[in-house]
Amino acid sequence: MTSAPRIVLCGSPNAGKTSIFNTLTGLRAKTGNYPGVTVSRFVGTARTGRLDLVIEDLPGTYSLEPISPDEQIMVDVLDGRVDGEQRPDAVLIAVDATTLRRSLRFVAQVLGRGLPAAVAVTFTDELATRQGGLDLDAFGQALGVPVVRVVGNRGEGIDRLRELLAGWQSWPMPVLAPPSDPAELDAWIESVLTYAAYRPPGRHTVTRRVDAVLLHPVWGTVVFFAVMVLFFQTIFGLAAPLQGYVETLFARLSGMVSEHVRSPWLAGLLGDALLGGVGGVLVFVPQIMLLFLLIALLEGVGYMSRAAFLMDRVMARAGLEGRAFVSLLSSFACAIPGIMATRTLPSSRDRLATMMAAPLMTCSARLPVYVLLIGLLVDPAARVGPFGLQGLIMLAMYLLGAVSAMLAAWAFQRIGRGRGATLPFYMEMPPYRLPTARSVLIAMSDSARSFLRKCTTIIAVTTAGLWLLLNLPLHSAADLRAHGVDPGDGTAVTAYAADHSYAAGLGRLVAPVFAPLGFDWRINIAVLSAQSARETFVATLGQVAAAEDPEQPAQALRSMTYPDGPHAGRRVFTAPTIAALLVYFAFALQCMATVGIIRRETGTWKWPLVAFTYLTALAWVMAFAAHTVTALLAGGG
Repeated sequence: MTSAPRIVLCGSPNAGKTSIFNTLTGLRAKTGNYPGVTVSRFVGTARTGRLDLVIEDLPGTYSLEPISPDEQIMVDVLDGRVDGEQRPDAVLIAVDATTLRRSLRFVAQVLGRGLPAAVAVTFTDELATRQGGLDLDAFGQALGVPVVRVVGNRGEGIDRLRELLAGWQSWPMPVLAPPSDPAELDAWIESVLTYAAYRPPGRHTVTRRVDAVLLHPVWGTVVFFAVMVLFFQTIFGLAAPLQGYVETLFARLSGMVSEHVRSPWLAGLLGDALLGGVGGVLVFVPQIMLLFLLIALLEGVGYMSRAAFLMDRVMARAGLEGRAFVSLLSSFACAIPGIMATRTLPSSRDRLATMMAAPLMTCSARLPVYVLLIGLLVDPAARVGPFGLQGLIMLAMYLLGAVSAMLAAWAFQRIGRGRGATLPFYMEMPPYRLPTARSVLIAMSDSARSFLRKCTTIIAVTTAGLWLLLNLPLHSAADLRAHGVDPGDGTAVTAYAADHSYAAGLGRLVAPVFAPLGFDWRINIAVLSAQSARETFVATLGQVAAAEDPEQPAQALRSMTYPDGPHAGRRVFTAPTIAALLVYFAFALQCMATVGIIRRETGTWKWPLVAFTYLTALAWVMAFAAHTVTALLAGGG
């Protein structure tokens, strides 16, 4: 551990704590886990001019009476009960000026720990706008600790806060610790508010009027589904032109490789594996960026907490609570943070059920697969009334994932009955606020970096390995002529090499498993490669398409046919096969990182093996059903 003074930052959810942390540390943050537990920690360095301070952002909580793992870790940190770590040197408490009465209970509990403490009061601008008031000097005198006004998202008060943090050793301590008896605590809170001339804010007019609609059991649900429809229409409508530019860029790069790289192997590695494979995944960056932009906007405005409130009724039918919806909602980005978010659930039964259901939520890794397959299945111009059919099918895939997750949670909640008690669900609904451009850009850039990191590591290594499997063993000119292939015909040589490669052998080996779903060996290889990361499915098909037609890989996939067997000459990507692929990817657990995080969260290999087994079996059965039904509707396979 560093020898720099360590100050922990704590506060209730929505108190502006993260904005303070990001501004103080300049986003120079490190993530990790506390020893022996799996609750994330965020640590950064704050430069104060005189010395550097280690700032640790603790999980947001309303109380130091813990009912969940993340609340327990806050208590353990403040009390110095984390293995290998001492108590922090000081604590900075973030409190929301608009909810000061409630926040003072938490402040009293923290001050009772006897650590040097200071209070950062946030949202004072909103307090004034809503005709509230607070005398900060008197407030500090009443508490007996330093108090500073901070508007974290605009950086107001940060310089004063840095100066305050630099002198943490000289912070005054309360003469008397706040009382712990409930009746005495209520009297203490009242006296602090009175001395500080606190006037609570008036009701947020916009919030009141909007919530009258959005929280209505009928109209709120209608608006929720309308938002979701527009969400996916936007992803397809706005991202498609940008995706076209990216496709053009990689087609030109692939052409330059073919033109200037003389070594056939090097040209194949660069053109087919990297540009055709990894580039085939990077084409979907516009959709990924737009997805996270929209999610960041909905979160920043305050709509997500309203969605959690509406979905609490649905979650209750699955035997879960609204907090579980927050965990499942986090899985839209990635199942890993969704599974980690189950730490906020007080019931171990609910935690397990939610972890088993989270992989079914449609994560961003599925988005490139869905966009590719829906693009092969549906003409971009196809519409249902005013809505594009592609966007509606994408919405249907997300709804399929959400409904399946609810059913899975219900099943595992019944299996785990008796593992823990269900406790009341509470969630603060902040007033509607316009998110800052900085916070939205941070959310987008973090997601983009994560996606690009995966493309340059897992997917790059996987596609390079697949390229070798698709091109080995080598075939001599004599061998090619013996099989009727002209060595001078590059397209014919590539097709023959791929059809007689190690990859083809592996794909044909598992053919009996996937043949009822309409998959050929090329699809089989892509599905198997997707076990490491779902995006490699797109990368693998991108390699095959780039090898067949580097100028128009999408068209190469549409016209791909079976080279032999009972379906020889027929198109591979028929409607039944595409439907089966869509459904298979909706259910299959194709992410080893998710398996690993379930292992870490549960402390055993039992539940990740259960998750992998039941989701793989469910994926095959549902894909077979989708293939069969679509074939009947289409009049044949």
